[in-house]
Order: sequence, then structure tokens, then C-alpha cells
Amino acid sequence: MKITDVRTLCLTRPHEPERQWRTATFVVAKADAAVVVIDTDEGLRGIGEACAYGEPPRIRAEVDRLKIGLLGRDPLDPELSPRPVGLNAPVDTAAAGIDAALWDLRGRILQRPVAELLVNPGQQPLRRVRLYASGGVNYDWEHRPESVLDEALGYAAAGYTAFKMRIGTHWDWAGVTVQRLLILLSQVTEVVGSQMELMLDGNQRLNENEALVIGRALDEMGWTWFEEPIPQTDVDGYARLNAALNVPVTGGEQYTTVEQFEPYLAKKAYAIVQADGGWCGLTEGMRIARRAWEFGVPMAPHNWHNGLMTMANLHLVASLPFPRVLELNMFQGPLQWDMLRNPPKIHNGYLEVPAAPGLGVELAEDLGERFPYIDGPWGVKLQR
Repeated sequence: MKITDVRTLCLTRPHEPERQWRTATFVVAKADAAVVVIDTDEGLRGIGEACAYGEPPRIRAEVDRLKIGLLGRDPLDPELSPRPVGLNAPVDTAAAGIDAALWDLRGRILQRPVAELLVNPGQQPLRRVRLYASGGVNYDWEHRPESVLDEALGYAAAGYTAFKMRIGTHWDWAGVTVQRLLILLSQVTEVVGSQMELMLDGNQRLNENEALVIGRALDEMGWTWFEEPIPQTDVDGYARLNAALNVPVTGGEQYTTVEQFEPYLAKKAYAIVQADGGWCGLTEGMRIARRAWEFGVPMAPHNWHNGLMTMANLHLVASLPFPRVLELNMFQGPLQWDMLRNPPKIHNGYLEVPAAPGLGVELAEDLGERFPYIDGPWGVKLQR
């Protein structure tokens, strides 16, 4: 079997006004996707989604550049996947999309789920993975920030057992202080803390002193982790926070190579690593997970955007040496699952790993006509 073509579908679905979400200084008015399709001379094809932060047209250009080294090759060749270079999107996300599509194709050829191909010898992959509802991106500090409580209660009622929130719109717009955030976090703890694990994402917006105060409060409230509280390049700051706090300090979603994680692991800067198969690919994701586990550090992948990327990260989590949970974007809108012909069902906050070969899903028909790409950034900066 030989690869005959590698192509990219660029997709968009605009959010209705009520679906648009806000975080920090941005409003997000659309959902994007970049889907890589690998065709073969025997009619089998593989599909994979690249993280759309790389901007779909730029991802497509990188896929077109990389495919020259794939055409005419055997998809089972273990050296075929392009390796991320650590420069982030769109180069790395294009490589990640190709890698996911190759794993899907290999699974179809071998008639096995991808998780069975990724897992360590002698280990059995999970049959289902617990999801955490990833949201808290739509509450506005100037307009009823307590809406995040209603959001959390809704996820609990839907059967989710974990919820991650962010720190809201730009603090200076509403004079928000650390203490005001802590009041809101205590309210979230009070209303859903007995039903759900809780995580906080700082989106790298805090300084170390702010993060230390918030982290100690999270310790007292029993939260599950504190994600990317300070700028990601501050390795020593992360190491100090991780040493000072009981709540695990996590991060690394934008890093795409083992080498980028090495200093964080060596300095014990992360208690959990969050490499994303849509950014780094499944091959490198497993390298990162195995290396982190040598330091006793588990992985819980970042997973934003759409359903095909969720399925790839699902297989990644199911095959990890110490599997935890998988992030599920609660604000992506219909494109998230409508891109798939038969979307998998979520039962009580769990997503089953399909028994079908490859990633276990197929693309829906006429995606290009139903979701034509709309040029422009994923987020537009607001001025107040």
C-alpha cells in the first residue's frame, strides 16, 4: 500500500451571538477546524485533526509542504511521521495532524484501534475515559460573574464529575483583585465541590505572588490542579510554585517536543504535563508521556477545539502508563461533533474508546459545503 495524496480540509462555523464566548481581552465568534486526510492506492484513508490555533490555511500550506516526503511511501513505515520542531503552530500542528491521520490509517490497515497500537507492551488500554467539562470562559467580571456557578451546576447535572474554569475577562476592566477571585472560587466550591473535581486555569496571566496566594487557597478548598498560572517560560517560577503548593501545578499545552519538557521535569516544575496530540501529534505525545512518567509525572492532555482531535487524544489518554482525564471543550458549538458521521456518545461524563479500527470514527459528508472556511483570527481583541 502506498500513500497517494495528503490534503487538508479547512472548516468554520460561525457562533450565533449567544454562543460567542469571552476570555481575557478576546471574544471568539467562530469555530475553526483543520482536518488532514491521507489517501492510499488501495482505497483506505486516514483522518486526523490539527489544533486550529495554527490557523487552518497556514496549516494547509505546511501540510502541502510536508506531504512531498510522504507520497509513494508505505503508511506502516514507523519513521514516516514528521516530528514537531518545537516552534509551535502552524508547523507543529500540521505535523500533528499528519501524525494522527497516519495512526488512524495504520489502525485501519491492521484492523486495530489506535490505543492498542500506542499502549506499552503488556498493558491494556482503557475502554473508556473520564472527561472533564472545560469551560469558565464566558463569565464577565463586569456583568454577573456568578454565571459561572450556573455553568458548573449545569455540567454536574449532565453527569460530568470534573470542571475546569478560567480567571475571567481582563481584570483591569472591572478592578478585579485576587481576593475577589477567591470569593468566586469559594462560591464554586460551595455549590459543586462535593459533586465534582475542580481545576483552575490561570492562562499564564498571573504573577508569581498572585499565583502563590491563589494556589494556597486552592489547597484549602481541595481543588484538583492549578493550570498555567504564570508565563510558561518561567521554569524556575513554576518550580517554586510546585514546591510550595499541595495542589498540582500543571502546564505545557503549547510545547510539542520532549526536549521542551526536559527542563520542567528536571526542576520539578510541573506536577502534571499537558501535551496535546493536536499540537504535538500522538507519536511525540507518547514520547513526552513516557519521559514524564520516568520522573513520576502523569499526563492529562490539553484538548481544545473539535471532535476528531478529541478522539485522537482519547486514544492517547487510554494508552498512557498512568491515565487520568481528558479535557472536553464545552463552547465549540455544533462543528465539534457534526464533523463526524456518527459521533460517539458521552455517558455520565465518560467517552468510550471505539472498538472499530483506527480512531474509530468517519468524517461526515460534504463538510466543505456545510462548513466553508471563513478567513480571520479565532479571537478578536476587545477594547473597553
